[in-house]
This record gives sequence, C-alpha cells and structure tokens, in this order.
Amino acid sequence: MADAASSPVKSATRTLDIIEYVVARDRPVVAQEIAAALVIPVSSLSYLLNTLIDRGYLARAGRRYTAGPGLARLQARAHGFSLAERVAPLVRSLRVQLNETASFFVRIGWEVEALVTETSEHALRYAVQMGTRTPLHGFAAGKAILAALPQAEFETYLSESERRAFSPATITDADALRAEIAAIRQTGIARTREEHTPGIQGIGCAVSIDGELLGAFSVAIPSVRFDAEVERHAAELLKRTVALLEAA
Repeated sequence: MADAASSPVKSATRTLDIIEYVVARDRPVVAQEIAAALVIPVSSLSYLLNTLIDRGYLARAGRRYTAGPGLARLQARAHGFSLAERVAPLVRSLRVQLNETASFFVRIGWEVEALVTETSEHALRYAVQMGTRTPLHGFAAGKAILAALPQAEFETYLSESERRAFSPATITDADALRAEIAAIRQTGIARTREEHTPGIQGIGCAVSIDGELLGAFSVAIPSVRFDAEVERHAAELLKRTVALLEAA
C-alpha cells in the first residue's frame, strides 16, 4: 500500500492535525509522542515535520517541537505581511503548475534582485541565485520592470545604464531596447531569448498596485522544453498570478 503521505488529502489532514496537536500541548513535544498520539508512520511524520519547520509553522530545538512564528503571521492583518511573504505562495504555485524555475524580482537601482525563487524539479533547470543582482536588460523580469516605468524614467535609464552583453543575443542598443520595451507595453509580457544565459528562455510580468511598481514575476525555461504552447501557458499563468497579487 502506498505511504499515506502520497495522498494529498490525507497529507493535508495530517499536517493540520500535527499543528493542532503541538499548539494544544502548549509545551515542547518530541516526534515519537506526535507519532503515537496521531498514529502517523514515522517516515510520513518526518517529512511533514520538516515541511512545517521550513515554512515556519513549527520550530525545533533539539528533538522537541513547538509552535513556530509562521502561525502568528497567519493571524496578522494583510499589511503585517512583508512583500516576500505575500508573493512566496504565488511563486510556489507558478513553479508547481509549470515545473519550471519561478521567481519574484524587485528593482534595486538599475538592477533586479530575486526576492523569492522556487527551482524547477527537472534535472535540466535554471537556478536563480538569491541576493545576486543582475542588470535590468538581462532578465525578463527586468525588462518587464523597464516597461512599467514612465517613459521619462526609462530614457534616464538608457542614458545612465551600462548595458553589457551576456550572450550574443543580449539586446544592448538603445533603439533596439526602446522597440523591445514598446512591444512589452503592448502585451504586458516580457521575454528574454537566451539573452542572459544560452539555452534559457525567460518570461516576465510586472506588478503595480495603486501606481506603485512592486516588482515582477518571471519563469526561466530551458530552450529544449520551450515552444509556442509552453510560452502561451506560461504567459497566461503569469498574468493570472499578477492579477491575484493586485487583487490582494
């Protein structure tokens, strides 16, 4: 019989049971106590406990588990959540739906930095390095952000930025980049075609709320898995994800 952890519904129920049990004890508890009380196989329990710790809903000190800070955040008002906390579930959902690397980037001057990223589970994949800054013209998210800027600020960017070529396909010429940004403004979707990393296609979409540019979602897809249908599906999911964040 398959392990119970393979059943999404049963896993969800057991996850909630674990949280409720640990919170109700109001004291640190060991895994063996949780397993015995909730009749959960140790192999399943270990996976669920690690997931809850990674998400901050439980905390571990040695062999003992307590309620984590993530539970308190769930009770906070919307403005109590950081931008990273607000976009993380949406980035995770993008990655799950596409099984491609998904990220949310914020603008830092004339560069972008990954605030949240989820890496594809494919063996052939592109990994985004957290904390590394990349010039705006190099990533699809950066192009999406450029397209969301007022024209005057975009022209300032063109006059101030140093746009180096990451690959033979990188767009660095001012007039060519103007044409690219104009096209992005028409569709709302930005593209990089192996312009930062050979063999990688990027698709991005910016997010603005009440006139404030927050950043951009993007996905990175190896060219060997990229075709017109993949592009259409990814663009649709990006637009839907942006709408969800804007509505929230």
